[in-house]
Amino acid sequence: MNHYVTIATELVIGMFFLFVITKSLGKTQFSQITPFDFISALILGELVGNAIYDHEVRIIEILFTTFIWGVLMYVLEQITQKFNGSRKHLEGEPNIVIHNGIIKFDALKKSKLDINQLKSLIRQQGYFSIQEIEFAILETNGVVSVLPKSQYDTPKMSDLQLPNKSVNLPVTLILDGEVVHDNLEEIGLNEQWLKEQLSTKGITDYKEVLYAEWMENQPLFTMEYESQSG
Repeated sequence: MNHYVTIATELVIGMFFLFVITKSLGKTQFSQITPFDFISALILGELVGNAIYDHEVRIIEILFTTFIWGVLMYVLEQITQKFNGSRKHLEGEPNIVIHNGIIKFDALKKSKLDINQLKSLIRQQGYFSIQEIEFAILETNGVVSVLPKSQYDTPKMSDLQLPNKSVNLPVTLILDGEVVHDNLEEIGLNEQWLKEQLSTKGITDYKEVLYAEWMENQPLFTMEYESQSG
């Protein structure tokens, strides 16, 4: 029994320690994984895994090693922030793989990318033919940024000479049957208003609402639990 308690304790401590390190390195660690970030994640996971399954390694030793590795990553992150020349070596650099509608085979070869992979990445951006692309840039996180040819580009409001409209973010007011009070306060409304809006829809209890969203100059959008069926 003590063995399982030890494993559970090490898991909790390891998860907390990795969480602190990851948060301290910034949100880009989640959305923009560079080769160096990938290696770092593997090593951190391996360190905590050793602490759990290798009984000869004590948790304090793994935590110390993880801490040192976290400090090294943080220092390297600061270096890339302050010294532009280091970014190319540590984070990589974007590569133009399509230029003026022409595929740059040298850039593809350098990036270890073939035509099928390039087509797949382009499709993920909503374009299904290379003929539609004027420029394509392979970013350091492996995503392709696409600039389509003018005839395939989505027209903008200014292109159609339409009047500008205000842009508003939707605000979540109820989530899983619970009122998000901070959001309600942020838009300058109160629970009495919310109850009145729900009452017009025949809803008497927050628990009936899976999701409720507010947007300026629009009626309150609600999705009840019952509406999920079918």
